Amino acid sequence: MNTLKSNWLLGLVLAVSAAGAVAQDSRVGYINTQRITAESAPAKAAQVKLEQEFSKRQKDLADLQLSLKSYSEKFERDAPTLTESQRATRQKEFAEQSRDFQRKQREFQEDLNGRRNEELQQVLDKANKAVKQVAEAEKYDLVIQEAVYSNTKHDITEKVLKILNAGAK
Repeated sequence: MNTLKSNWLLGLVLAVSAAGAVAQDSRVGYINTQRITAESAPAKAAQVKLEQEFSKRQKDLADLQLSLKSYSEKFERDAPTLTESQRATRQKEFAEQSRDFQRKQREFQEDLNGRRNEELQQVLDKANKAVKQVAEAEKYDLVIQEAVYSNTKHDITEKVLKILNAGAK
């Protein structure tokens, strides 16, 4: 039993030593994906494109919301002078308009999220190509996108941003 324990311990020491030797020869890089999706020219262009594409619908929704608020305030003012049937009719109209607004708002959000995801995927595809270009040019063995901690000497985000920004011009 004692020899089994010592063989296992020797194997563990050899494995850790081998891993250390491999790690010393490896080159590891890190990119900050949040910076890529916030600071790169393709990401900024995508944001402008989305704003242009959805600004009219967003304004229409804001106008509809103001209209509903105005309708509600008018109803509150007029309620004491309305008959029961008029009050019920207006409440029903308001409920229908409110449901219509909520539906349009939901559709808007779904469409916006879908388009945002499409644009983000295009930005990430370009970023991945830039990462591969940096990794191949500088002989990186591994590039990590998300890390709990990374020494700044491993951060290649700036190099990737330069490639992305140069490609957008």
